[in-house]
Amino acid sequence: MQNKKALLRQKLSLSSTQTIALVFATIILLGALLLSLPAASRDGTSAGFLPALFTATSATCVTGLVMFDTWLQWSGFGQVIIIILIELGGLGFMTAASFVIFVLRRRVGLKQKMVMAQVFSVNDMAGVVRLQKLVILGSLLIQLTGALILTAYFWPQCGPWQAIRWGAFHAVSAFCNAGFDIFGSLQPGSSLMCFQSDPVVLLTLSALIIVGGLGFFVWEEVIRIRRWKKLSVYTKLVLLMTGSLLIGGTVVICLLEWNNPQTMGQMPWYDKIMNGFFQATTSRTAGFDAIGQGALTDGSKALTMVMMFIGGSSGSTAGGVKTVTMMVLLLFVWSRIRRKGSVCIFKRAVPDNQVLDAMTVTSIVMGLAIFGGLFVTATSPVGFTDALFESISALSTTGLTTGVTTSLSVPAQVLMILYMYFGRVGVLTLSFGFLMGNQAQERFRYAHTNLLIG
Repeated sequence: MQNKKALLRQKLSLSSTQTIALVFATIILLGALLLSLPAASRDGTSAGFLPALFTATSATCVTGLVMFDTWLQWSGFGQVIIIILIELGGLGFMTAASFVIFVLRRRVGLKQKMVMAQVFSVNDMAGVVRLQKLVILGSLLIQLTGALILTAYFWPQCGPWQAIRWGAFHAVSAFCNAGFDIFGSLQPGSSLMCFQSDPVVLLTLSALIIVGGLGFFVWEEVIRIRRWKKLSVYTKLVLLMTGSLLIGGTVVICLLEWNNPQTMGQMPWYDKIMNGFFQATTSRTAGFDAIGQGALTDGSKALTMVMMFIGGSSGSTAGGVKTVTMMVLLLFVWSRIRRKGSVCIFKRAVPDNQVLDAMTVTSIVMGLAIFGGLFVTATSPVGFTDALFESISALSTTGLTTGVTTSLSVPAQVLMILYMYFGRVGVLTLSFGFLMGNQAQERFRYAHTNLLIG
């Protein structure tokens, strides 16, 4: 009898991946219901369930794609709901749950540790509780610092209440790489275009975006070790790839947009460099727009799509296929060109199964992105380039748009909702499955065959 009960409990219990997917879906649904209330809209009229679901998904999955200007559509109550969803989605629901556990001094069980490890994309549960504590304290401190800087800056211009509101909202949105803004009272739907020449706003938000996108594991190791030679190979790769994308992205964006009169052409040279840097920063899943994505040259749109596709680092608030995943693929290509049998970096060899995992994740996301672009352009009055841009933005949970979000048909909106959810939950659980799973044992093997490649 006891064995039957134990078997039943095992069947009814959810795996950590199922738990994450279910809780994220529950948070999104609850947020959609709250945002569909008349009190959540500024005019007192319900926005409707589908727009509310789209916004709740975008906020919880820290994407930033919106059907309406956040300031004009949502009341103070609605904006509070959105920022709570962003915080829960950015830091992970386990952060909130474990925060309550720590406050009540409850013991963290094995199942809770497994879910925490999955949320932070680590396969070692030994230090996951310490990492969780660092995430809670570090996240609150960083967001508070950013909020204080922005509040102090806005205070003389718009008064204390508006300054606090702007400072707190955008510090959380930037750190969580969400890209939501409430600057619609200045210029509706313009995101950060009013601050193109404002280094305090752009650089403060850039710093929050970069720190949020590095990954909680990288934070913990950098703070604990503090010496480059002793850092793990993973942390070194994250820092190198992040620096390369920021510097390289800034240079290429400046070259492509330097004389574009619709974006940076009319700016002084120092503003061009600053906006080029901000574009390279925000395109890695943050979603703030300071120069107008719809007016970018085709080359800049292509580069932005690549940057969105790569995204941030594992265990961070960012999305995308992740920096180290792309680095592993580049190292694999380089090793094959040199006719090497294995992928090596910093005198360490990368296991073949991890190279295959990186190829699998990248292939799945790339295939979905192309399908999404074709689907959007087939069902909505949107060209393929802009449709592909929108599809990658949703999948990578970036939130940048060329201005076509409001033109999407209902089927395209539903697909973008699914893509945002998959981009935040699906890639996470898929990657964790690679980390924690064992390779299936093959009972037999077929004879080899040779094919013509290339």
